[in-house]
Amino acid sequence: MHDSVTVLGRLTAEPTRNSTSSGASVVNFRVACSQGYYDRATQAWVETGTNFYNVSAFRRLADNAKASLHKGESVIVTGRLKLREWQNGDKRGMTADIEADAIGHDLRRGATASFANPLSADDRRPAPSQPEPEQSPSVAVDDETFDGSTGELITAGAPAGDDSTWDAPDDA
Repeated sequence: MHDSVTVLGRLTAEPTRNSTSSGASVVNFRVACSQGYYDRATQAWVETGTNFYNVSAFRRLADNAKASLHKGESVIVTGRLKLREWQNGDKRGMTADIEADAIGHDLRRGATASFANPLSADDRRPAPSQPEPEQSPSVAVDDETFDGSTGELITAGAPAGDDSTWDAPDDA
């Protein structure tokens, strides 16, 4: 068993890439998660502190994170929480580490994101064969006819190239 957590925060620095002793990619970065609430009386946000998390991602997730994430960006990280005690001379403390299972941009705090799936040679598999689509008969609805195979509206006297479409019902 393990503790799964999801945190929303901002990257405090550019992610760094290293390799494990077995050669697997590992990316490390730190996420700052501000805590606070909206005070209706003052109509302002009140900051109550910030939690910091050290995040590690491995293998393909590490490579994708390194290529996608940058300092200051808002992210969502889901993974396994590990609390680690440390001591440096007279100073003692605890850090919260997350071994990431999934990482993404927080689109509530950013403009847009783009997703690409460039498969590696190991991931390329033949696509499953698709059966030929069955030709659906035309369907008449309220003096209008829809071509069931294309969803195109066919009406008497409709101009050629009419781009009206028909959404098939869920049980079709």
